Amino acid sequence: MSSGTRIFVTGIGICSALGLGSEENLRALKEGRSGIAFPRLLKTALTNLPAGEVKFTNDQLRQLLGIDAGCNLPRTSLLGALALREAISDAGLSAEILADSALISGTTVGGMDRTEATFPRFEVPHDCGATTEDMADLAGGFKIATTLSTACSSAANAMITGAALIRSGRCRAVAAGGSECLSDYHLHGFNSLMILSDEPCRPFDAHRKGLNLGEGAAFLILESEESVRERGGRAIAELCGWGNACDAYHQTASSPEGQGAFLAMKSALEMAAVPPSAVSYINAHGTSTPNNDASESAAIRRLFGENYPLVSSTKPFTGHTTSASGSIEAVYCLLAMQHSFIPTNLNWEEADSACITPFTGKSSEEHSLEYALCNAFGFGGNDTSLIFKKI
Repeated sequence: MSSGTRIFVTGIGICSALGLGSEENLRALKEGRSGIAFPRLLKTALTNLPAGEVKFTNDQLRQLLGIDAGCNLPRTSLLGALALREAISDAGLSAEILADSALISGTTVGGMDRTEATFPRFEVPHDCGATTEDMADLAGGFKIATTLSTACSSAANAMITGAALIRSGRCRAVAAGGSECLSDYHLHGFNSLMILSDEPCRPFDAHRKGLNLGEGAAFLILESEESVRERGGRAIAELCGWGNACDAYHQTASSPEGQGAFLAMKSALEMAAVPPSAVSYINAHGTSTPNNDASESAAIRRLFGENYPLVSSTKPFTGHTTSASGSIEAVYCLLAMQHSFIPTNLNWEEADSACITPFTGKSSEEHSLEYALCNAFGFGGNDTSLIFKKI
């Protein structure tokens, strides 16, 4: 393998507040149906804050996975295992190929829900890496299983790491993505930053008040061109460009000019060897916070000018799934490319001069997409952009 090895996506798997599996998520996106509601499953005092919960209890998730009821795995592991199982099946990976592959998962919350359950004794310390190992064990394979935790860019960075493993020749296939569950600590932590909204989020809107947290998981199967050809696989897209930059402007805030976002998107375009005008759609990080949306908008305008591509944030559908957001939204980009539509930017009503104007048309409208750009930006300015090319 070499640095010029092409990286193809051959399978996808997802679970989110929109449902389990790519078909349920596709249906909700096209219908413009949000999964955000007041918490029903999470035990929290903050029941007035909308969130994107996966609408299944842990017992139901265990049943779907065929796990014994007494196996008390963290919710992050259960959600991730479901998405991973679908991705492996979608790609048609054999046990032999799986055994020569890697699992790269991004998470930050990890097993926090299990730790909270023993409060105040904290008898079950959570471990982000342990949730990845749980997923690998349930999948029954992988010669490498490792975890990335770079806040909200974690899953996107997992894909970059997976591509590097393939190009180095260490793996012929990689399952890359992320999984994150909601936890009380998670919710209170974001609330302490005063960036949560008490109503459904509205990215890029003049009256946006903040984000809604969400949970879920998504994984993409990445393979080299040689691997796809040798096993007679089917590529659904090419991961043709990526970029990561860290502006280190602030612990949580993005720089006003969007320096990290600009550099990440610029690097991704340069690697893909395509001009900005070739991009058909941008799935924005679009958290609905005053700072993020203005900063990301500045970066988009700086790189694309005022004739920027169609842009939307899908976080009003799922909530901000933090470490899993990069892979969940990458799956949405792939579904949009496969089915020729643009996910609408829900809840947007009034323009803000500091922000781009997002796409608010119907998701049932037909749009041909050749290149889609997916943004995932983390605390500390760890910003990542991915470019997918339609096959």
